[in-house]
Amino acid sequence: MRLNSWCVAPAQRNPVARGRRTMVAVLLLWLPTPVVAEPVPLRQMVELALKHATRASIAVAEEQRVFANYRELRNSFIPQVTAGAGLGWSYGFPLSLEGAAPSLFNINAQSPLWHFEMHDFLGAARAETAGASLRTKDQRNQVIQDTVLTYAELAKWEQRLARLREAQAASEKMEAAVMQRVKEGVDSEMDGTRARLSSARVRLRLAEAAGAADVLRERLSKLTGLVASGIQTDTDSLPALPAASDPDAAAKAADSNPAVQAAVEHARAQYLRARGEHKSWLPSIDFAAQYAVLSKFNNYQDFFQRGSFVRNNATIGAVIRFPFLNAPQKARAEAADAEARRADKQTEAARNQVSEETLRLQRTVAQMQAARDVSELEYEIAQKGLDVVQTRMDAGTATLHDLDDARSQASERFIALQDVSFELERSQVGLMRATGELERWAIGGR
Repeated sequence: MRLNSWCVAPAQRNPVARGRRTMVAVLLLWLPTPVVAEPVPLRQMVELALKHATRASIAVAEEQRVFANYRELRNSFIPQVTAGAGLGWSYGFPLSLEGAAPSLFNINAQSPLWHFEMHDFLGAARAETAGASLRTKDQRNQVIQDTVLTYAELAKWEQRLARLREAQAASEKMEAAVMQRVKEGVDSEMDGTRARLSSARVRLRLAEAAGAADVLRERLSKLTGLVASGIQTDTDSLPALPAASDPDAAAKAADSNPAVQAAVEHARAQYLRARGEHKSWLPSIDFAAQYAVLSKFNNYQDFFQRGSFVRNNATIGAVIRFPFLNAPQKARAEAADAEARRADKQTEAARNQVSEETLRLQRTVAQMQAARDVSELEYEIAQKGLDVVQTRMDAGTATLHDLDDARSQASERFIALQDVSFELERSQVGLMRATGELERWAIGGR
């Protein structure tokens, strides 16, 4: 009884301690618990990037601006109506105010009725709108490519990190065993230094992989808006890459690539704009109408016969112009011709560049496929060599240093295989973007 009372009494006699324990418990309940990162599939990552990426948003805003310019030109055929007044005091003859008689109330309406150049300018604006839409599509493909490559590279480093952590545990055990043998006089100091060097190399590669993974997560965070610490890849969500490409892909890419198509539309717009500048020399017809209520305090009665003065006045008709001398317009038309020629050459250069880049990617894919086959065989040989050394170790015919060398060689071959495989993926993704198959591959063409 005395032991029980000694154990319970302090808690009952110290309400301050009891209150502290309660406060700590409440704080622990309210503290945020660490959230385990769940793998995000590639498709979801790409969809988030298309909604959040800055580059895609800029392209969409530019497309909206170009379309607004087109609507501004198209709506100029709708009469522009303004209402107001031109109040003012007159001394002597009632002079005009800004080209109109002083009035209590007036309405003006005007619009182009027939301008030969306006139709070409409208066609140029329509072509620029189509070009802006194609540039938006090209930027969309760029965002998809950046997201896919960053995701694939992050998956590579995550796999390497898992492999290196296993290698680090093995190297630490190896180092401890070798150092024990050095103490016992079985191995030399040089053997101990080599064991420490092997562990240091693993730690270096581990730090390199962790740093690269953090940078890639931050990049994906900027692309998608997700928290960098919560990004984890799902390698099973990566679709299988195409095995072979169309031999005529270079020619097809030159015609179907959005960047080339945008250049074609821009060249077409420049041609129509130049043709419109030349048509500015042709006659034009404008619609014009005006209604005004004249005042009685501007001396109209003194300068017009009282029987002819009318307060309500209206005019409607057409204004016809015949330009015959306009040197600045001639220079402007010549400048537009030069812009059209330059745009045509830029289109040709863009088509040639896409064709050459597609051909280069095709050859790179073939080369990387062969290099991957070599790396796979080298890794397979190194892995079998490691198994052989492990078997010899179990039989007592191999040393720890032989096992360490075999593990190091297998690790080197694994890293080389990963690097070559990623370069192959990079080339294949670039080729799919050039041929217009990237979006369908990444998100099913939605």
